[in-house]
Amino acid sequence: MRKINIIFFVAIAIFFANCNSVRSNNTVTKTEKMEMKVLLKTSLGDIVIALSNETPLHRDNFIKLVNEKFYDGVLFHRIIQGFMIQTGDPNSKQAVRDQMLGNGDPGYTLPAEFVPALFHKRGAVAAARLGDQVNPKKESSGSQFYIVDGRPFLLDDLQNMMRGMNRNWTTEQLDAYTTLGGAPHLDGSYTVFGYVISGMEIVDLIAQQPKDSRDRPLENILIIEATVIEN
Repeated sequence: MRKINIIFFVAIAIFFANCNSVRSNNTVTKTEKMEMKVLLKTSLGDIVIALSNETPLHRDNFIKLVNEKFYDGVLFHRIIQGFMIQTGDPNSKQAVRDQMLGNGDPGYTLPAEFVPALFHKRGAVAAARLGDQVNPKKESSGSQFYIVDGRPFLLDDLQNMMRGMNRNWTTEQLDAYTTLGGAPHLDGSYTVFGYVISGMEIVDLIAQQPKDSRDRPLENILIIEATVIEN
């Protein structure tokens, strides 16, 4: 079975090495329409996610899984500092040390919901998926998602990426990528459906943990409980 992963280019890592980190715990701007919130109580601390109303299929599915306690007990099975942390594989619950993770899902996918205003700045929450060769429609995993840890980019690097990707970022997006940071190379390929509004220090802490050659943390880091926060 093919693994549900997020592409990580070596060139991006080179760009990261040339950038200075600027951190912020509040990554949601006034232009993003958010309403429902979810608390992820992890073994290293709490993370609060605001879900976008602009991606209703992903929002409603995420809330459904949270209410069904689907995420309770799943591991963060893949971490790359300066990039992202990934979770949501049901096979990771009580997984043994050498078990291959990253293939699990609830048995369905979701149609992509690409919204230009929702982009991969630091703190973005997005759906993992199978690669383009087996998934040309870029459909999302029914459960696996990642949170962007990210690092800032130089403006010159972003301008080169825009030419290479045939993409135009707004002034606001360029500013976010040069200050907050993120993973701009994923825009338009993976569905962003929310942002972290509290607990980015926990995301950073998870991302920096020791890991094996498969990017799995050496010590299990899990979502103890996921709950919807009532407004």
